[in-house]
Amino acid sequence: MMYCVEETSVMLNLTSSDLSHLLMSNTSSVLTGGAVSVSKDSFSNALSKNIVAMLVWLTLSVINGSMVHTFLRHSLFYENPRYIMFICMVINDALQLSLVTALYVVSYIFRKIHASVCCLLIMTAVLTTRSTPLILAGMALERYISICFPLHYIQMCTVPRTLLLVYIILILTATPPVTDLLITVVKEPPSFFRTSIFCDHSLLFRDRSIYYKNCVFDGTYLSFVTLTLLYTYCKIMLTARAASTGLASVKRARNTVLLHGVQLLLCMLAFVVPSLQAALISLFPRLSLEIRYIFFLVVYIIPRFLSPVIYGFRDELFRKYWTRYLACRSHSVIRVRPVVLKANLQVE
Repeated sequence: MMYCVEETSVMLNLTSSDLSHLLMSNTSSVLTGGAVSVSKDSFSNALSKNIVAMLVWLTLSVINGSMVHTFLRHSLFYENPRYIMFICMVINDALQLSLVTALYVVSYIFRKIHASVCCLLIMTAVLTTRSTPLILAGMALERYISICFPLHYIQMCTVPRTLLLVYIILILTATPPVTDLLITVVKEPPSFFRTSIFCDHSLLFRDRSIYYKNCVFDGTYLSFVTLTLLYTYCKIMLTARAASTGLASVKRARNTVLLHGVQLLLCMLAFVVPSLQAALISLFPRLSLEIRYIFFLVVYIIPRFLSPVIYGFRDELFRKYWTRYLACRSHSVIRVRPVVLKANLQVE
């Protein structure tokens, strides 16, 4: 019974404690008969993995950057609570992806880093990771209000209230890492932050009370987000059955909330992956680096594609302005060479 409780607690705390451990995986230790053998990537493998990670980061950064630019150029987006929540998700995903990629690449250069630098990276990683489910809950509530209370939508979903919700999400997600830091400052000697460590949450924030505190927080807020998505999806389903008009918009909202549920499931993979990863590594110790890399892509990279799909491609209004912006950018690039050639002919 104690084993089951401990295993559950470990899974609840994986978002904060195993993020950097999964990322910084250029070396892997495997226990073999009491001895520890450390396997390292070859130069070609390391180079190919980093190239793939950087290409994915670059692709998503271009997509996210073009979306943010489209959002800022048109007032109809930043005056709409729906798109404000969406752009918050895009910015959060971009920050998380940049940090994750930076940690992964840096891990091939520095095995240990300064504790103070690690503290900043870990706290930012935990903040962006924990923000995603709460933003999903906020977006699902906005869809629920627009479908189930359309006459009260303008009064209930205003820009000031949306910004207040964003601030509340930031405060809630910033509270655990800030308290982790405060507990560590009290418990650890001042010299601890001047040492070099392997950048891992459990090695940086070592006090046991931090572990139990994060278990309670993660379990509470993930339960809240799951119940919120289930409730909004069921209410929208009931509204879709009862509605005689406007079925297309109701179905679209239902599918959007369903996609939010898929996003939440992908976010919760971070709670399951380390246990599954450890089991696979124990079965296939020679493939430990490849297993870590696959989980790195599946858990922290691929889910970042979902936000552009849900609103960037599915939303007709945003897609209209976004594709127009991309078309203008491509045309401006194509026109550069003819203009240069024309100028050269005039000189001759």
